[in-house]
Amino acid sequence: MSEWSVAEPSKLTFDAPVTALHVRTVNGTVNVVGTDESSARLEISEIEGPPLTVTHEGGTLTVAYDDLPWKGFLKWLDRKGWRRSAVVSLAVPASTRVEVGVVGSNAVISGIDGGVDVKGVTGETTLVGITAPVHVTTVSGNVEAQGVTGELRLNSVSGDLTVIEGACPLVKADSVSGSIILDLDPTSGPTDARLTNVSGEIAIRLPHPADTEVEANTASGAVSNAFDDLRVSGMWGAKKITGRLGGGTGRLKATTVSGSIAILRRPSVEEEPWDAPGPQDPAPKEQADPGHDLDGADDVPPSRSSGDTTGGPTEQKGL
Repeated sequence: MSEWSVAEPSKLTFDAPVTALHVRTVNGTVNVVGTDESSARLEISEIEGPPLTVTHEGGTLTVAYDDLPWKGFLKWLDRKGWRRSAVVSLAVPASTRVEVGVVGSNAVISGIDGGVDVKGVTGETTLVGITAPVHVTTVSGNVEAQGVTGELRLNSVSGDLTVIEGACPLVKADSVSGSIILDLDPTSGPTDARLTNVSGEIAIRLPHPADTEVEANTASGAVSNAFDDLRVSGMWGAKKITGRLGGGTGRLKATTVSGSIAILRRPSVEEEPWDAPGPQDPAPKEQADPGHDLDGADDVPPSRSSGDTTGGPTEQKGL
């Protein structure tokens, strides 16, 4: 096992294989991006308070505080911990299994196809382009997932859960008072969506035409429906939206106690506005963003040393 204690801004490159990543931080930011490279890179650009411990053992790379274990993570309430902060960025092979725990930190994870597990207390979690199964548990932090194609399981107490252009075969979301917003990608296959809330609202936007069996009910909340083929029943108290859209290959089941439920219709391709360029309009040109790193690791600048032949990390401090 190799181990480092990082108390100041540093960069490390790991040429030895990394198949699993474990990150546990308090305050600050965690950025994880999957790449097609075989090595892993770590940059800690800001750090305050106690040092972070970095270990590499048996293919597992860990960046964490020693007093912040994964087990019982959501119950960690050490007040001294609030006086610490770190900005951590990592580029790892896309096939890496990623496990991130954040207390007050914002987490951004993209381009991973090895599986993602996130536990958060108050920080926001953003997931982009994940092709593997994802499981997120949060207390009050918001969660946003965009372009996720693996199975998606979300659990929240008061944080909002938002899925944009979801192409997941399974979406299972549970909340107490946070809102659940699900926007399904019209180009994906059928989705099995199971949404449960207590007092928070649920809004689902389905493709048009849709191919889904729908069952949505609320004990005392309001309902709205944009599809003529769905039936709304119940005038006082409990209300239901039921029916089949298309062949009913997919499934949508949504339940709330006092929250509202809205089933919205995504415009079809024919209905989406399109303005053809006029005779005087120049053809649009694509311009490269000078601040964008084409390898997808914008937040982690290259740090590999050409003289490193040991397979271990190369360290550059004071950056």
